[in-house]
Amino acid sequence: MIYKTRGTCSTQIELEIEDGVITKCAFTNGCRGNTQGLAKMVVGRSAEEVKNLLRGVQCRGGTSCPDQLSRAIEAYQAQQA
Repeated sequence: MIYKTRGTCSTQIELEIEDGVITKCAFTNGCRGNTQGLAKMVVGRSAEEVKNLLRGVQCRGGTSCPDQLSRAIEAYQAQQA
């Protein structure tokens, strides 16, 4: 799925989850080192765990790339329900 981010330098997140595990995560734009590092760290981890861990992380404007990833996971899960 493609999730359009809001309030961050990144503009979208490409996300895939299989059997509750994140199998793909890629950010478009944003701080390249941070978004690439974040994406590598979450692949292979429980989507639920990552969502709960990253929710509410602040950068500016009341959100951040990690917070937007938690929202992308939530949107993905809602689509699958």
